[in-house]
Amino acid sequence: MAPKTQKRKPATKRTDKSEVEIMSEPYHNMVAYLDPEDKLIEYKGITKWLRESRINHAITHQTTVYKSLIKALWDSAEVVEIDGTVVIRGRVNDQDVVVSVEILNTVLQLGDDPEASYSVPLKCQRGCLLRMKCVGDILRNQLNKASLSLRYMF
Repeated sequence: MAPKTQKRKPATKRTDKSEVEIMSEPYHNMVAYLDPEDKLIEYKGITKWLRESRINHAITHQTTVYKSLIKALWDSAEVVEIDGTVVIRGRVNDQDVVVSVEILNTVLQLGDDPEASYSVPLKCQRGCLLRMKCVGDILRNQLNKASLSLRYMF
């Protein structure tokens, strides 16, 4: 008896990507396109909200960022108080760099009130953890970052 010939399956490309691969895509940190003419009806609500939100400028304008400069800043960074304001001070290319809340608000055009409270209600914090697919016990007072998905872990 002759052996049966088996049909070979055609080679398929792997399409499932891990979270790390998705986050490493070149378009991951691109600026947002908020559909100014509202042609994408299913996203109309979210795009309207983002256009009116305080983060609009930060997500829609491209800024060139160099990894080497960020690394240089964080290698020398220290938190200090200057004239009653807490700032991050570091050195980049032999120049002093000072980063404060006011500078970030100005550059990103967030429109934050410097006198506003920084506390976030516990219920809101737990809601955010659930939206981030946290698998830990969110009712405890302490949470391990391993409970968060890779996208939010760092």
